[in-house]
Amino acid sequence: MKILPIASIREADAYTIKNEPVASIDLMERAAAACMHWLNYNHDLSKGISIICGKGNNGGDGLAIARMCSILGNPVQVIIIHHSENQSMDFEVNLQRLTALQIPVFEIYSINEFPTIPNEHIVIDAILGSGLNKATEGIISHVITHINSIENEVVAIDVPSGLFCDKSNTKDDIIIKANTTLSFQLPKLAFMFPQNFQYVGEWKVLPIRLSSEFINKASTNNYLMDDSIIKKIYHPRTKIAHKGIYGHALLISGSMGKMGAAVLSAKACLRSGVGLLTIHCPVSGLSILQTAVPEAMCETDINDKIFTHIHITETYDVIGIGPGIGTDIQTQFGLKELLQQNKKAMLIDADAINILGEHKEWLELIPKNSILTPHFKEFERITKKASDDFERNQLQRELSVKHQIYIVLKGAHTAITTPDGDCYFNNTGNPGMATAGSGDVLTGIITGLLAQNYHPQKAALLGVYLHGKAGDIYADEYSQESLIAGDIITNLAMAFKKICQ
Repeated sequence: MKILPIASIREADAYTIKNEPVASIDLMERAAAACMHWLNYNHDLSKGISIICGKGNNGGDGLAIARMCSILGNPVQVIIIHHSENQSMDFEVNLQRLTALQIPVFEIYSINEFPTIPNEHIVIDAILGSGLNKATEGIISHVITHINSIENEVVAIDVPSGLFCDKSNTKDDIIIKANTTLSFQLPKLAFMFPQNFQYVGEWKVLPIRLSSEFINKASTNNYLMDDSIIKKIYHPRTKIAHKGIYGHALLISGSMGKMGAAVLSAKACLRSGVGLLTIHCPVSGLSILQTAVPEAMCETDINDKIFTHIHITETYDVIGIGPGIGTDIQTQFGLKELLQQNKKAMLIDADAINILGEHKEWLELIPKNSILTPHFKEFERITKKASDDFERNQLQRELSVKHQIYIVLKGAHTAITTPDGDCYFNNTGNPGMATAGSGDVLTGIITGLLAQNYHPQKAALLGVYLHGKAGDIYADEYSQESLIAGDIITNLAMAFKKICQ
């Protein structure tokens, strides 16, 4: 699914109106009906709703929702904020349509005139739409502050009022804090970043039949991963398959006291479908791995406790390095030696990234098309501390382009940037996956997919999606709180099965 800039979404609206054709007021009716359907399905509207409207098209959406809700027999009150002398034509039409209904309409010019909102009412934010180009001020900022001070459930229409969609807000901006945001047709870029969760809450995309022709042709470098993308990436096995077809992976992982990371990444690699797996580990980890992961082969380092050196004699299809290796000085130079030896795309994670953070000049040694999988702190170590999530995302793109690598920045809506500067955001996964070893599992999954000859971009996208989906399957059946890294591995089978359906 594409994530388009707001200017392109407005063009999609105009193109749909002209070429479907459909009147703009009827397109608004379509959007309001989609919101009404969601609200009616997810909330008990018989308790009542209070709809706060601006005087633009977002307010027009709110007025249409009010009319539809009232027709269904639910208590409704409308609060119109006179923040401007102008109002949109579609707002005027929907305001006229309310006159035949006995809906309380409060028109306010000052926060002192704001009516009481019953505690049981759902509050609908239809104040400002996605075209916001400056921070809220005046009566709108006072109303938003008031709404944020009450405890009612808040649903934002299209985007929370006050939130910029394509750039970062400042910490002083006054923005609606919604529990849920209902976005029309496509998600907004701002929804992808953790800094905006306090405003956006859970977001839902409501199709309103904007022109698919326009959207397909529209250019963007932002995408939301969905089932349609993943199904195109995944390729099922053939009847005549044998283990040689599915690659031989080498995982360099583990150190004294951190062999669990090696076990988790190895098991995940095997569950991802790799044909053969060899684990390079310190001598002290050999018995652990041979017992815990009997399906894998092992080779030992010259050192008893840490990774220090590897001389690659086998022909491996891919190498993954990082989980649990530590950052000892000998390990650092072992990584440098590996980067100088290996010219194939590889997977670099965890302590291997931390080492690169201490030796940024070694980034030049990373083979093109390799995949790095840092979390936020690890990413800062190889770049710099960003002022906000938008800047961090830009730094991530720039690093991918500069070194021609893929970067998987782990977190809510894990972001995968490409050597072309594109960014794919993942929408699987849940907070229960914020647990020790979860990243080691992802390393194993992506390494296994790379070994199976998936292109690095496809391996990164599919690996991240499967990782999150497996976590969701467990959480749906049990709970987020009880989820541990091993549960992600256990549920990989069902994750694969779901994308095959």
